[in-house]
This record gives sequence, C-alpha cells and structure tokens, in this order.
Amino acid sequence: MIQETIITTLNSSGIAHIAPMGIHVPSGTESGRPADELIILPFRPSTTLDNLLDNRTAVINYCDDVRIFAGCLTGRRDWPLKPAEKISGQVLAASLAHAEVELVRVEEDPVRPKLFCRTIHSVNHAPFQGFNRAQFSVLEAAILISRLHMLPLEKIESEIDYLRIGLKKTAGDRELEAWGWLMAVIDAHKKEMNA
Repeated sequence: MIQETIITTLNSSGIAHIAPMGIHVPSGTESGRPADELIILPFRPSTTLDNLLDNRTAVINYCDDVRIFAGCLTGRRDWPLKPAEKISGQVLAASLAHAEVELVRVEEDPVRPKLFCRTIHSVNHAPFQGFNRAQFSVLEAAILISRLHMLPLEKIESEIDYLRIGLKKTAGDRELEAWGWLMAVIDAHKKEMNA
C-alpha cells in the first residue's frame, strides 16, 4: 500500500527539508516484513534522499491540509515545524499524526533507490476526518505536477480536466488555493514549451 505523506528531513547543517512523498507500507498479507517497516523511494536527484543517506532519520507526517502538498511542489516550503521527540528531526505542525523513522538499509538503484526504514516512534495528534473529493483532486494533481517532465502534457491535461469535476463540487478555500498554485505551474510549463 502507498500512503501520501509529507516527509521532513534534516541536512548536515540541521536545516529542515519538507517534501511530499508516497511511502510504501506493508499490508497484512505481506509475510516476512516487519510491521514497523516502511519503504521510501525518492527519484534521483532528491534532497530527501541526500538527507536520509546523510542523517539516517526522517519524520513521516500524515496531514490533511493539501496546501502543504501543493505548496511544496510550487516553491512554498515554509510551513511551521516543531522538534521531533525521539530523533533529531522536525515534525510538521499541521500533522494529524507522525512517525519518526530511521534508515536501516538501502537497495541501490540509479533512478529510484529503495530506502527501508523502521518506525521508532509514532504519535497521533488529532483525528483524521477523511478527505473530500477536492482534497483528493489536489493530491492527484500534485502528483501529476511532480511528473511534468516524465508524462505527456496531453495526459496530464486530460487527468486535470477530470479532477476539476470533484474540485468544483466539494472544494473549500484551502483546496481552491492549492489548486490555483498547481495550475499556475502547468501554465508556466506550457509557456516554457511554447517559447
């Protein structure tokens, strides 16, 4: 199973980096895998990858404010943080829950290495109330934006058109703001392609 999260890592100077990233968590049917293990698969190059390899710790933040996902992909990375409890790290203040993890092994790959991590501490801060369709639309659009350089623009625009339906029906102010940031990136990409 893949969960969409916000990962916070620290560089060697102690400066936090915030990045949206899907993490792989074991399902109940995967035998032989520790229950506290998860896998992070960042594409190269990646600040998250560099920081995790250097410091061997990260915080996995579970969050329902989709502005943070969209913001990180559009240059808005200044979100409030607080110190982690058991590792040298930072927790996203808007997290509903977080897990503090340590890197235990790496499967090297030239494009997307597998970082196997073990949860050493987890905390629930607030209940998860569920996502509405607009939040789902923003998350999916954010994933598409992160792949602008890998997918054909026609495919992205087609999927965005579909996602826009759910957005229009259920969005609040946060979702509309996040959507606007993402659409500005697509518009800039199209202008760059046509230049």
